[in-house]
Amino acid sequence: MTAAAKDQPVVNDKREIFGWAMYDWANSAFSTTIGTVFLGPYLASLAAGAAAANADGMARFFGIPVAPDSFFPYAVSFSVLLQVLFLPILGAIADYSHRRKQMMQLFAIAGAVLTIALFFVTAPLWWLGGVLFILANLCFGAAIVFYNAYLPDIASEDQRDRVSSYGWAMGYLGGGLLLLLNLIFYQTHEKLGVPTGLAIRINLASAGLWWLGFSFITWARLRTRRASRQLPEKTSYLKVGFKQLGHTLKEIKNFPETLKYLLAYFLYNDGIQTVIAVSATFAAAPLVRGGLELDQGTLTMVILMIQFVAFGGALFWGKLAKWVGAKRSIIISLVIWSGVVIYAFGGMKGDTRVLEFWILGAFIALVMGGSQAISRSLFAQMIPKGQEAEYYSFYEVSERGTSWIGPFLFGVMNQAFGSLRPAILSLIFFFVVGLILLPFVNVDKAIADVKAYQPEQS
Repeated sequence: MTAAAKDQPVVNDKREIFGWAMYDWANSAFSTTIGTVFLGPYLASLAAGAAAANADGMARFFGIPVAPDSFFPYAVSFSVLLQVLFLPILGAIADYSHRRKQMMQLFAIAGAVLTIALFFVTAPLWWLGGVLFILANLCFGAAIVFYNAYLPDIASEDQRDRVSSYGWAMGYLGGGLLLLLNLIFYQTHEKLGVPTGLAIRINLASAGLWWLGFSFITWARLRTRRASRQLPEKTSYLKVGFKQLGHTLKEIKNFPETLKYLLAYFLYNDGIQTVIAVSATFAAAPLVRGGLELDQGTLTMVILMIQFVAFGGALFWGKLAKWVGAKRSIIISLVIWSGVVIYAFGGMKGDTRVLEFWILGAFIALVMGGSQAISRSLFAQMIPKGQEAEYYSFYEVSERGTSWIGPFLFGVMNQAFGSLRPAILSLIFFFVVGLILLPFVNVDKAIADVKAYQPEQS
């Protein structure tokens, strides 16, 4: 065997797959510690302090009046808008230049450093927290595109469901472990003589350090597949990116089954993301508003339980996909998701509501990682080789770009009925439509289409 053959990257290499999955372990700290638990309430409290000096009760973000509780949601929305605008261009540049690993490194390191910088967000600089989060979340989404695009490179078709599920499972485990450590520290910070504000800032920075530190395992084990491609003279990567994106948008019509699958994913994933996003609101709301009125301690414990049960759920769904097929396993998960929202509408009203919420949380955890992991690996079968980053940018945009529809519907229904229960039941629309559309996706034809397609040389 020649030296070149020895250096040729192979699929299903356990060492490389572990390194790939460790990136999910690393960056999930951002989702749990930053996005789910600590940053939102901290920024709201700082913004409220800034707003107290104003007669209208509004904080001023560069002169723009902002309600304190709305500051973080606005930051989330704006960062998602930036992802929708930039991710397809970045994916096109990565595929053209063959610098997928380098771009993943760039955005991951930038996102982690921006997250570490949240340590410096104090009362006088409350607005900085929003700016840093917007940029960090943009970097988070960009790096995820390149991370997902590696799946077809590192795993053969028959192993992608398992490998994708393994990555999701490692993400839940890593994100859950750091969140557990941060919650223990937060509960004991006064005994340690650490002020509350400083304790929160340490936890925020820890997510960036976790993300950055464990990413080095990924960089050491993930291999570059193709030599970097140089730019033609008198052009730029931005120009090439737009040209490549335009070419792909024309090309995608050749893959009708892939488009059909993306449409189904748009809808059912929006339902999944909305249930995850509003579950804490539903649990904490008073009974008179149709919620459960659970205390913050119970909510925190359920969030932790979901992280660790989701670890096992993601691994199980990888096996289920092998037994019954990827598409059928997603359909099974959508049936369970439908059951979750129906039960949230009609159940958990008596003295056993806390126990019932724990059980419902366990069901959510069981299907949450599995449905997302298998969706990712199934999509990997339906995209042309060499354009993975571009197509996964569309996949990521489909998740981010439609993520406002479910929360909007939830808000409208809550306002119309004055109760959260009809609002959460309305989310069954997304799962039912997904269940209607998904069986019509011909996976075999989608795979055959991308294998038979001969792209034009650009």
